[in-house]
Amino acid sequence: MAETTLAIVMVVALLGLLALGLWIGLALMGVGFIAMALFTSRPVGDALATTVWSHSALWGLASLPLFIWMGEILFRSRLSEGLFSGLAPLMRRMPGGLIHVNIVGCATFAAISGSSAATLATIGKITVPELKKRGYPDNMSYGTLAGASTLGLLIPPSIIMIVYGVTAQVSITRLFMAGVLPGLMLAALFVGYIVLWGRFTETGRGLREERATGREKWEGLVRLAPVGGLILVVIGSIYSGLASPTEAAVLGVIGALGLSILEGSMTRDAFFQGLMGATKTTSMIMLLVAGSAFLTLAMGFTGLPRALADWIGGMNLEPWMLIAALTVFYVVLGFFLDGISSIVLTMAVVEPLVRGAGIDMIWFGIFVVLVAEMAMITPPVGFNLFLVQSMTGRDLGFIARSAFPMFLLMVVGVILLTLFPSLALWLPEVLTARN
Repeated sequence: MAETTLAIVMVVALLGLLALGLWIGLALMGVGFIAMALFTSRPVGDALATTVWSHSALWGLASLPLFIWMGEILFRSRLSEGLFSGLAPLMRRMPGGLIHVNIVGCATFAAISGSSAATLATIGKITVPELKKRGYPDNMSYGTLAGASTLGLLIPPSIIMIVYGVTAQVSITRLFMAGVLPGLMLAALFVGYIVLWGRFTETGRGLREERATGREKWEGLVRLAPVGGLILVVIGSIYSGLASPTEAAVLGVIGALGLSILEGSMTRDAFFQGLMGATKTTSMIMLLVAGSAFLTLAMGFTGLPRALADWIGGMNLEPWMLIAALTVFYVVLGFFLDGISSIVLTMAVVEPLVRGAGIDMIWFGIFVVLVAEMAMITPPVGFNLFLVQSMTGRDLGFIARSAFPMFLLMVVGVILLTLFPSLALWLPEVLTARN
């Protein structure tokens, strides 16, 4: 009975604080403060100060601002333009034509930015005008862009994986490894959908591009070389064991700065804009992490997670039933919160349930990131939908309908990941054994 009262008080407090417009990180701290003050005898002040400081100074978070800064640098450079011009000759003869550039471009840029928003903004500002000029339908252009840009969450280095790794206390390096194959699987599903559209619809068949010459393909590969080299340095150094994620992030920042200086796009203003953009994004995420850490501590003192775990355990749910329930839960939560907020808000309760069910936490990290991707394109607050709307000027309903096939493909991705856990677990096991 006490646990039920506590849960009701915490939910009402959280909804009330959010309704007042309080930042999510501060709202989480507020709920934790109320729970500890009303339902425990533990002094709140020193617990709050100690928890916020200790979780803000974790070494695992050191790579976070660096990867964000790397993405900001690339966003403001001309490397992204070379990405489109390099991919176009390689993609345009495929069924579906240059729409494939949305998918492959987002997957490539995701591997060096770690951010869904940066991926969408960078690729979209190049592909949207070009596809419109060539007569590609808006629903395919906008829908595939909104869906494919979520790969910035799944394909490493991923900001949301760093947050999950710190919150759930699992290896960030192993999470990065685990995200590669599921990310490629999801990209392949997107490409397959475009191929089917290009082959079996009248509009798609009418948009076949001319075959590129060998010279055009070679020039495209040359334009892709700087981005490809940066990906190899950052990701390869982690997977080979030569560098930790933080050290690889340093290499990424140095490489991005060097390339942008060589091509002449790194001005004084661009440098400081990128630095301030990284600072603002990092501050937002760190506040979320600190608020989540204190709420987790408060819930631990109240005993609510243990009581909830005992209640779920008493239902004797099979692991797949728990995963199905959590999928629905996170999709519904995604109607109202972004992916990072969903994870930090729920991990205090969800983590003991998942561990108690015997589910691998590395696998669950990839699962929850994939479901968070789905939340990025679910109305009414799908963040990527708003970004595409601001970029194109089309109404939100049209963009949401355009992105719905990509949402369904992500559901297929969740099913495949559940049926074949080795998609996430095989690469970390192989590379860890070698190192």
